Parts: sequence; C-alpha cells; structure tokens
Amino acid sequence: MRGFFKTDKGQVRHVNEDYGGIYQNKQKQSLAIVADGMGGHQAGEVASQLTGEYFSDLWQKKELITTAKQSEEWLLKHIENVNLKILEYAQKNEKYSGMGTTIVAAICTATFITVAHVGDSRAYLLNRSGFKQLTEDHSLINELVKSGEISELDAQTHPKKNVLLKALGTNKAVKAKIKTINWEKNDRLLLCSDGLSNKVTHEELKIISGKINSEKDMKQKFVDLANARGGEDNISIALIINEGLKKVGDY
Repeated sequence: MRGFFKTDKGQVRHVNEDYGGIYQNKQKQSLAIVADGMGGHQAGEVASQLTGEYFSDLWQKKELITTAKQSEEWLLKHIENVNLKILEYAQKNEKYSGMGTTIVAAICTATFITVAHVGDSRAYLLNRSGFKQLTEDHSLINELVKSGEISELDAQTHPKKNVLLKALGTNKAVKAKIKTINWEKNDRLLLCSDGLSNKVTHEELKIISGKINSEKDMKQKFVDLANARGGEDNISIALIINEGLKKVGDY
C-alpha cells in the first residue's frame, strides 16, 4: 500500500488551518486523515492539529485490525473522544472559543477500507467501476440540493455555501457517518478538504487521481490547479493506492 499527503495554504489565506497525514500502525496498516479547521484567531488551525495529532499518536500504537467491526468501532470511539478534547481545550482557552474542524478519516487494510467523516471534507474511490464519492457533506447546501430547493449548479455560488451542519468541537454529542467497503489491487482512495473539491470538478478528480504516483504529482496536478482557479481556501489531499496482498495472511 502506498500513500501520499499534501497540504497547501492556497493563494489567499495567511494561515493553513488544514491538517492531516497518512500514518501506519504496528502492522503497517494505514490511517489517512484530512481535517479542515475553522474559527477565528487561528483557532481552526489548533482544532485540526489537535485532531490529527490525536489520531496519529493512537494509530501508531494500534495492533492489527482484521474486521470491519473493529475498524468502525475504533474510528467512532475516537472521533467522539477527540470531539470532547476540542471542546475542553476551547473551554480552557478563551481565545479558541468556538473553534472546530471537519474530519474525514480512513482505515485502509489490504482488503477493505473504513471511512468516517464529520463535515464537508470528502472521500472518493477510484476502481474498475468508476469514480464514486463515498461521503455526503454535512452542510446546509447539500440539504438544500437534496430537498430540491436549489440545483447543484446554484450550490456552487450560493452565499451560504460554507455553512456546516456538523463539525468536531461544536457540540458535546457528535455522530460521524461511517461505512466499510471492500477494495482491490490498484484501487485508489482520495481524501480531500473542500479547498480542493470546490475548485476541481468530479471528472477532473477522477482523471487526475488515476495519474498520481508521487507527492510531487499531488502538488503539480491538484494543488496547482486549485490555486490557479483562485486558491481562496487551504487545500489538502491524501491519496492511498492499494498494491494488493503481499503475502498470505496480510490484512
């Protein structure tokens, strides 16, 4: 399994409030994270970093995961825990009051992936069947599109485009959406913040995801394209490529 992560502050923001990475447990299984922070006075940067560091520290100590149940329970438990940690941190530090972050996280074994998310950072899967968005934005705009009140074209320029209905650190109780799906050799999983998905079309994401083979490619193809189209937001991307089973007993 190979993975690449890239983050960029974009062309407008002075601070990069995104955070993430691709981490390995003791058995070399991967956990990919993209967190997109929000809040004034750099509070979003703090919330996303708290989230990323919390997960990376835990995952590097984690033993082998062999079942979807184990994978889902681990992600849901720790998303709830980090949500409370963000709330507690903000309560103890007044200047960070109201901070929060999105999260999209994926546990990747050789045979299945488990994806959990809160907010509008996304996950996509590229395989023999095509290119599919695995997550559904927890946003006001998405709800308006689903109800038929606005079209997908209207959604692209709607004044409330950035209003989230869920995020980590905004309420004591948070319920992530989670799913586990099988994947095969050469399948590719893409995680990204909305700084990418707002600037690059679904079809472009599909084409470029299939061509990336290094972190340098991420910079040249994804980051440069989003920045060329304005780069008003921070841009973060994690791409994981399934290289298949190396030996009998791999997970």
